[in-house]
Amino acid sequence: MRGDELWAHVHAERGALASLLSGLTPEQWDSPSLCPGWRVRDVAAHVISAAQTGVLGEAAAFARARGGFDRMNLLEGQRRGSAPVTEILGDYRRLAASRRRAPGTGGVTPLLDVLVHTQDIAIPLGLAHRMPVDAAAACTEQVWRVAFPFNARRRLAGFGLRATDADWQAGDGPAVEGPIEALLTLLTGRRAWLHRLAGPGVARL
Repeated sequence: MRGDELWAHVHAERGALASLLSGLTPEQWDSPSLCPGWRVRDVAAHVISAAQTGVLGEAAAFARARGGFDRMNLLEGQRRGSAPVTEILGDYRRLAASRRRAPGTGGVTPLLDVLVHTQDIAIPLGLAHRMPVDAAAACTEQVWRVAFPFNARRRLAGFGLRATDADWQAGDGPAVEGPIEALLTLLTGRRAWLHRLAGPGVARL
């Protein structure tokens, strides 16, 4: 997936996330997301920051985090997430249709970012937002092929992964099967949708 098709999905999913966010209460904005240490507001601000961050800003954030990628993301997410809700929602209105990429990112990363982080917000709040199957499949393939930052192929070595709603499978071993969106969350290190997966391999995850 690339070009206009990729960005059409990115823009649609950012719009859907903005709609979800606009209906949250103040308590929900401040509640924990699926990402340890991240509030809902931090994740929301992080997603739209991809359309705002340039090379110099990224370098400065990396320096503040003393060279740690995960720490940089957390500190920047918390910093941006401390902005008023109206400002974060305003960023979505201004930038949801942007094609700007975060420095150093390629492939379907902008789509991966919004798909997975929408679930980081929605799942703990008990809200439903389903990923488009073709978009989730494209992101799952990239996460499997590219080691950084999830190391999915190494972490899930010895399992046979298969989507039940998309033409995607990988690995060899005890089967782990289910919707492509549940497999994508698994490959990116989330366990919240393990109950949606089936097969003899699930008990070993």
